[in-house]
Amino acid sequence: MDNKMLAHAVRILSMDGVQKAKSGHPGAPMGMADIAEVVWRRNMKHNPSNPGWFDRDRFVLSNGHASMLIYSLLHLTGYDLPLEELKQFRQLHSKTPGHPEYGLTPGVETTTGPLGQGLSNAVGMALAEKTLGEHFNETGFPIVDHYTYVFAGDGCLMEGVSHEVCSLAGTLGLGKLIVMYDDNGISIDGKVDTWFTDDTAKRFAAYNWQVIQDVDGHNDEEVQKAIDEAKKDLQRPTIICCRTHIGYGSPNKQDSESAHGAPLGEDEVALTRKELGWEHEEPFYVPDEIYEAWDMRKQGAAAEEEWNSLFNAYKKSFPEKAAEFERRMAGDLPEGAAAALDRYAAELQKEGKSNATRKSSQAVLQVIGSKIPELIGGSADLAPSNLTKWDGSKVITSQDPKGNYIHFGVREFGMTAIMNGVRLHGGFIPYSGTFLIFMDYAKNAVRLSSLMGLQHILIYTHDSIGLGEDGPTHQPVEQAASLRTIPGMTTWRPADPVETAVSWKEALIRKDGPTGMMLSRQGLSVLPRTDKQLSLISRGGYVIWESGKEPELIFIASGSEVELSIEAAKRIAEEGTSVRVVSMPSPDTFKKQDGAYRESVLPSSCTKRIAVEAGQGDYWYQFAGIHGTVVSLDTFGESAPAGELFKYFGFTPENLVTRAKQLL
Repeated sequence: MDNKMLAHAVRILSMDGVQKAKSGHPGAPMGMADIAEVVWRRNMKHNPSNPGWFDRDRFVLSNGHASMLIYSLLHLTGYDLPLEELKQFRQLHSKTPGHPEYGLTPGVETTTGPLGQGLSNAVGMALAEKTLGEHFNETGFPIVDHYTYVFAGDGCLMEGVSHEVCSLAGTLGLGKLIVMYDDNGISIDGKVDTWFTDDTAKRFAAYNWQVIQDVDGHNDEEVQKAIDEAKKDLQRPTIICCRTHIGYGSPNKQDSESAHGAPLGEDEVALTRKELGWEHEEPFYVPDEIYEAWDMRKQGAAAEEEWNSLFNAYKKSFPEKAAEFERRMAGDLPEGAAAALDRYAAELQKEGKSNATRKSSQAVLQVIGSKIPELIGGSADLAPSNLTKWDGSKVITSQDPKGNYIHFGVREFGMTAIMNGVRLHGGFIPYSGTFLIFMDYAKNAVRLSSLMGLQHILIYTHDSIGLGEDGPTHQPVEQAASLRTIPGMTTWRPADPVETAVSWKEALIRKDGPTGMMLSRQGLSVLPRTDKQLSLISRGGYVIWESGKEPELIFIASGSEVELSIEAAKRIAEEGTSVRVVSMPSPDTFKKQDGAYRESVLPSSCTKRIAVEAGQGDYWYQFAGIHGTVVSLDTFGESAPAGELFKYFGFTPENLVTRAKQLL
């Protein structure tokens, strides 16, 4: 079978899918089809019958707008993606959405579309492969041994996050990362030579990458030779710069932006068929002999069976390590880990020792770090402030990847996207740290973490004007609200060390999405609690103090403002008003509780409510109600010591009492 004709099958399916949907991007799939044939048929280790087989090679389509490329490849190689799904490209509830979505389409390793992030995820996958292999491989038993392939275009390399992650990938020597760069010189606005004139080869050479230049992306032998060369160097990641023609085969739109982001048009589709020598006029038709040549199920099953035999032998020789490997791949926490955190929270309550919640978070790591070896952490050059390191932290380097901690440097966006990739790979629970204000740098990666439902623990310290003298450039105001409005995101802003320990436990047992933990710089007292109250923290909101069972006034607060609210409530109660204080470290968790519990905490009969948080306040009106009020910070902060700032902006018991009396 002519390999060029096999590539043409990808071109035909891709342009037909876009044409039927009347929207999409045909140009890149048509331009990369020859590269895809070489990678997917001759190099990638994968089993279409079992897309989740652990030791498969990973494939990431970073230029996710070219989604018909991966859908065509998945269909042709035998994944559970029937032709009818390709015909439903970009339609409601199909398995072929406009951009690839993790968890929706079999064989899609990550959600891509925002350019550069797929490449970033792939760096995380390659990092996870290298580190996990160091943890588990034994001589003669390479149970973790696979490559990560990436397709990326000019847009991915223009995005700033590509610099962050590719620089780090070179520093860490991720030699099993192979990037196929689709150098077609075209983007939506036209020829890129007036806005993208980087010397890509020199750029990546400076990152310590192996660079293979001037590969004809339409010559399968050149592409294969380049991949062979890439695999000879396991000390550096490789970028293969492939010269391609966008919209390859289209007589009137090849090498033009008109092929990039719109259907070719019925007439041009027909002309392209003739130009490619494709004799079949029926849309989506692929001859049986081409299907047979593309089918990778038999080859994939054999590769998986070979690995299964290797792993069975590994189990006999290293039964304890094999059991640990299986546990981690299954995503189960070690037995007793959650209970250890319950005991620790109770101990903190009994000790009553004040601490900043960022320091309390580090103390939790000290307790659980050795019990949960799959924890892998890092910080964006703020480890002494975020306190993301613990005594058992071992830094991962190119020479010694057998660690559990990554120095990301000042790369918040890259860090978050890389850790998403680590989680997608499997075998690790990632946590990453920076100041809450710098979450904005990483916001799109945070959003994708939630969209994909990935367990990723996001440590955000210096959570308010309480960070003090650094001033408004570093004082978060709207960031907490921004995090809380991301669908699927869980946030915790603990009021003391005890709530911090519970927050960590909840983040560790939650497998279906990310958890953002907003932690204080300043010290916070351990609040008095009964055992019953301690058990209710995990419900996201609970009654922390009250003067009577039928409240006339309710304070609702999170973080450092809970203690202030309790002090104000006590003063008001002394004047005969029945007052309740609700600590709400996790509003989204509280909203998921049953109606009876929510009513018991915030009875509808009490409409006089004050929500208190040193941040943007609109989010809290859903709890304060139209008859309540919110004490918040709706301006930027100032540069001054924390105590002065809290007083200046009205976060004092005295001001809360005044606001309460106005409400009463």
